[in-house]
Amino acid sequence: MKKLFLIVAAFAVLSVPTAMAQKINEAAFRAKMEKSDAEIKDAKKAAKAATWLNRAKAYGDAITEPTKTLFTGLDGTMLRMTMGEPEEVENTKNAAVWVYPWVKVYVKANKVVAWEQTKEIAPNAYDAVREAYIKAYELDEKSAAKIKVALDALINYYSQTGAASIDAPNYNIAIDSYIKAAQLQEHPVYSKVDPQYYFFAGELAAFLGAEDIKNFALGEKYLNKAKELGYMDENGNFYYFLFHCYYGQKDIDKANLIKAKETLLEGIGKFPKNERVLDGLMQLYTSEEGVGDPNDIVSLIDKALAESPDNPDLWFGRGRVFFKLKNYDECIASFEKINELKPNDYSANFYLGYFHIAKGDSLNKAFNSKEFSSSEEYNAEMKKVSAAYMKAVPYLEKALELQPDNADCAQYLKELCFRLRDEEGMMEKYTKYNAIYKKLKGIE
Repeated sequence: MKKLFLIVAAFAVLSVPTAMAQKINEAAFRAKMEKSDAEIKDAKKAAKAATWLNRAKAYGDAITEPTKTLFTGLDGTMLRMTMGEPEEVENTKNAAVWVYPWVKVYVKANKVVAWEQTKEIAPNAYDAVREAYIKAYELDEKSAAKIKVALDALINYYSQTGAASIDAPNYNIAIDSYIKAAQLQEHPVYSKVDPQYYFFAGELAAFLGAEDIKNFALGEKYLNKAKELGYMDENGNFYYFLFHCYYGQKDIDKANLIKAKETLLEGIGKFPKNERVLDGLMQLYTSEEGVGDPNDIVSLIDKALAESPDNPDLWFGRGRVFFKLKNYDECIASFEKINELKPNDYSANFYLGYFHIAKGDSLNKAFNSKEFSSSEEYNAEMKKVSAAYMKAVPYLEKALELQPDNADCAQYLKELCFRLRDEEGMMEKYTKYNAIYKKLKGIE
């Protein structure tokens, strides 16, 4: 009997007719909200927590109704069953856009990947909900459990909306959604606000700063708010985004240039391996007069190394700075230290090979611009160039041993060995690594 029931149930689901179109009883939602508006004007009713809880629900339902059945990964067939046929389908390069009366849904490979709400039942609903939950708690702290359950659902709604809006892409809606999610957690039923929401809002605002300078100020505000709440991403990219927010406002207030510098210096002190922060520092120090000498960055890292000489991340940062300064000998020396500390580390070996090639390229450029008075002088200089390139080979070979499936490393090796093909044993190495590269890339 149970098996028969399951078959019948499955048939029932499959036989549900597709809805004609997305329909929302807007009048019914407005009636509930208008009823609530009247109730809070009644002194007796307004003194009850239940009145404010009902108000929060009425306005909260109005917020979530247009997109309540959507989630990323929703199958296109189920989308038609729950929301009906779209009014039209707009085909873009990245996805098909199913247009409904209240929302645009982005569908790729028959799966929902994002959406964008185009119409609201009540534009002021968020403020009404937030106020209602605060009022309900003030009147009856025993309502805390109910409030938290409802707020959790609404916070999840705004979090999903933020993520979907990034993929749409509509960064302004995403920023607004993440800010609202964070602000809802400022309610007394929560012990703390999840700072990642403010970070997401600030990060996106930093991206939009190039379009409107006001977004840099917005990014600064919410990134600092996230930091105050204890947020920090594991790679330290926070400092890079905050730097851009300050730097983007340097023409408004010169003090922002100093703030940009201080932000990056703090970042490189804590995350010396972060290439974005390093690049930001080099950009700042080389393009802005009076900011400082790029070698100051090295001094900062060397000071940290005096206390932690076996910190490979500090040596990595030092090497990257010298690479930017085109001081290849110091760059290589820094990465040789990393190699001593981590001899079987792929990155340490690969970058040593890479930087030896960079030094070789630099010597080769100087060689090609030089005039020689004799063949002996020419051959001597050429030998120096080849020797620089030769030093890269064993490090790249070790890197490929550590990651034998790394096609990029194999490509560097085969090109390097071909360049050195006149040196003893290099043509054989070229043949070997060319074959490995072709195999990894599936080239016959």
